[in-house]
Amino acid sequence: MQNRYTGDIGDYVKYGLLRALASDQRLGVAWYLYPDEGHNDDGRHVSYLERPADWEHLDPDLYQGLRQIVRSGYRSVQAVENSGLLPNTKFASELLEHPVSSAVKRRSWRHEWFNRVTEQLSDCDIVFADPDNGLCADDRFRPARRKDWKRIPLEEAVRLANDRTAILYHHNSRFKGGHRAEIAHWMERLPGRVYGLYWRRYSNRTFLIVNASGVVEQRLIEFAQLWGHGCELV
Repeated sequence: MQNRYTGDIGDYVKYGLLRALASDQRLGVAWYLYPDEGHNDDGRHVSYLERPADWEHLDPDLYQGLRQIVRSGYRSVQAVENSGLLPNTKFASELLEHPVSSAVKRRSWRHEWFNRVTEQLSDCDIVFADPDNGLCADDRFRPARRKDWKRIPLEEAVRLANDRTAILYHHNSRFKGGHRAEIAHWMERLPGRVYGLYWRRYSNRTFLIVNASGVVEQRLIEFAQLWGHGCELV
């Protein structure tokens, strides 16, 4: 996650999903907050906020809340935390940024950062991980490399999902075989019963739901039906 994305169409579906699945449970959000970058147009997909007839009915309170945040000019995860749009939620908001030049110290700091996240969210019933780019294989993750901090290694995803439901953000890539093959790839590598919610509007992304209880499964099905013009449950 980067602050500049706050309130875009991806945020709308993301928070809508969290509000639907964790409505009466203790939610924990691991932002995986990465410093803002300015080399592309990511985060500018906010035109949906000017088309309430098409989008507002899906979650009116959320729609108006995100509209207010975007219009305020203060687009940040802190604004979301303060808005009350995700009630009964704990946030792990520590920025993924460390100034040291030593690779050894960066590796150690990144390890300690994740331990702090898991401790902060240890008593949550459902946890959501929001890495900028999504999942990656453990052997492709280099914790001393800052750019890799935009991803979540599979091992961390499994730890977050231990004995509870986890929702994992994954930004679909140029995976060989296409996005559905990519979704299947990660579903096969995550433990337990896994669902994929594939969002196809504006930019493609998938939410992987791990260890869903019966109640969460039913809410997920209902969410996919309501938001069906933009998503596919796999």
